[in-house]
Amino acid sequence: MSGRDPLRLAILISGRGSNMAAIARACAEGRINARIDLVLSERAGAAGLDSARALGIETRTVAWTGAAAREQFERGLEAALADARPEVIVLAGFMRILSARFVEAHAGRILNIHPSLLPNHRGLHTHRHVLEAGERAHGASVHFVTAELDGGPLILQSRLAVRPNETEDTLSARVQATEHIIYPRVIGWLADGRLAWREEGPWLDGKPLEAPVVENFPG
Repeated sequence: MSGRDPLRLAILISGRGSNMAAIARACAEGRINARIDLVLSERAGAAGLDSARALGIETRTVAWTGAAAREQFERGLEAALADARPEVIVLAGFMRILSARFVEAHAGRILNIHPSLLPNHRGLHTHRHVLEAGERAHGASVHFVTAELDGGPLILQSRLAVRPNETEDTLSARVQATEHIIYPRVIGWLADGRLAWREEGPWLDGKPLEAPVVENFPG
């Protein structure tokens, strides 16, 4: 570990929070120099909130009441984040699209993970689309968030072979297992100063990151 203070994180979730739990484990085990100061959801019943509380992490809920109230919703997010003062906002299965205004206010400080090899298969149902297209490779992508949905600069991708007779469920589980590895890794790069946002783009080890790092996983 470096002599830096732990990187302060706020994690936004909508469901089970499996990536949140993987990041929390990495923090607790000293594998990354970071700490989670807040787990926030738009759903009071999100199972990941219970998991976070069990780990002693502060939780908050900002209720989503519909697209017509997006501005009010994001004001609630801002208020919760202002209290936590995170250095990085981590989207981990957070199912609400953030406005361009919100994203631009936190440029270079929001990460997301998406279950596809972006730019392929943005949006939902990625595993189904991969199988329907007969593609041989699949994976997940960690990227900085911009106003373009699933379109921000890529940092790290996992890649694995699609097996014969694969189902959506088996493919989803295999991809998610890689997410639990690559998402903490990117956060660790940020915490150690290896990864930074400069000149409206990512830099890794002192150089512009013009293409994502790709890690191949056994098939």
